Amino acid sequence: MRLKCIVIDDEPLALQLIRNYVSKFPALELVKTFEDAISGGEYLAKHDIDLLFVDVNMPDITGVDLVRSLEKKPIIIFTTAYKNYAFESYELQALDYLLKPIDLKRFSAAVEKAVDYYKYKNLPDEPREDESIYVYSEYRMIKILLKDIEYIESMADYIIIHLAGSDKPVMSLMTLKKVLEKLPKEKFIRVHRSFIVSVNKIRSLHNRKIRLETIELPIGDAYNDVVNQYLKSS
Repeated sequence: MRLKCIVIDDEPLALQLIRNYVSKFPALELVKTFEDAISGGEYLAKHDIDLLFVDVNMPDITGVDLVRSLEKKPIIIFTTAYKNYAFESYELQALDYLLKPIDLKRFSAAVEKAVDYYKYKNLPDEPREDESIYVYSEYRMIKILLKDIEYIESMADYIIIHLAGSDKPVMSLMTLKKVLEKLPKEKFIRVHRSFIVSVNKIRSLHNRKIRLETIELPIGDAYNDVVNQYLKSS
């Protein structure tokens, strides 16, 4: 398996650097490079590409606007010379972004993530050692192992994924309903309008409360019968 990729960057040195980096990874096949977004966009409109490295700031149109205009979006990795990453790119759910000057080690990590994400999206029936989901957080796609999830909490327009053994939860712009669609029904259950819990992390059920490994959560009125029936049958 090789990911077909193209690079779009108006800086010749940056373009050459990424070209050299790509050549070091057998999992990548560099198809084309472009020094302007318009030519790159025209190519993308006519060809199927798996992975796109694209500069954020270009003189004709920005990388963000280019990606937004694409009907069929490949996996996106933005490159930028600016630490303040454009918020508008959030909606595009780029897999990652690389800060210039790009370090080979950091580039390698992004490529590894791209290959893993490609398998996740395109080979769903292939047996995997670790079941996982991807969510968009902090301007990049984050891989989360299902076995690490203790519970998921809703907060306004966001979800907060609480991980066992970690004091740093993952926040993502998503609804509980949407994330529940990504999760296997036999392993996760919604117990409240604000909470989804991992069945494997349930320790006890008492007085309309469900005890997990680190916290006790309420069971909503609308979910009480469903929770009890689910746990009895599992």
